[in-house]
Amino acid sequence: MHHVVMTSLALPTISRAEAIELIIRWFHFLAGVLWVGLLYFFNLINVPFMKQVDPAAKPKIFQTLTLPALNWFRWASLLTVFLGLWYYGEFLIAPDAKLQGGGAGATIGFFLLLWIAVWAILFFIIKKANPNGYVLGIITTILVYAAGWLFVNRTPVGGDDNHVLAIGVGGGMGIVMLFNVWGIIWPMNKKIIRGTLAGTPPVNAAAMSRQAFLASRTNFYLSVPLLFYMAAASHFSSTVIFGK
Repeated sequence: MHHVVMTSLALPTISRAEAIELIIRWFHFLAGVLWVGLLYFFNLINVPFMKQVDPAAKPKIFQTLTLPALNWFRWASLLTVFLGLWYYGEFLIAPDAKLQGGGAGATIGFFLLLWIAVWAILFFIIKKANPNGYVLGIITTILVYAAGWLFVNRTPVGGDDNHVLAIGVGGGMGIVMLFNVWGIIWPMNKKIIRGTLAGTPPVNAAAMSRQAFLASRTNFYLSVPLLFYMAAASHFSSTVIFGK
């Protein structure tokens, strides 16, 4: 006679907060992949391609390829940063603030103020100084390093939490990149494309194209350390801690 032993399987449970955290992170990753993927497309493929295109073909390319790609690009950047800030504030900084008796808003405010200031300086340089690409790269490196050092060493809450520090540096570069998209890349390209499609290209199209190129190339290079520091939130913690 055979005895059948029935066992019950205990399925893992997940709380509402855990489910929300997972959903936010997942869509943050998806939007980020779309944003950075299009950034690489524009810099590595589209820019060289457009230099070889016959001027008569450009309006059709602008209408059917460039404009749709730019729309996906700009909205993906906004969604990436929005979800990233939501996750950063609610699931990383807020628990530290609760333990340390501080306020999460102080760290978020410091984070935004610091990195928007970096972007404002770069915006002024790109728009007014027409810098050489190498000079802009050196200035960007100095500004990003200084802002990263300040955040790691002066953040009000989470100064001993590698997740807060690493994302405070990598995510800060994302803030600069977002403002480059909405403050320079999209407005300049929109004016050039719409003017070209209407048959009246802007008289300063070359200058606007140069500004958009500099901002886009800055984002291209910033994406490399950005991705590193986002990964360093859970790995390579010494890269941030040793900076303190």
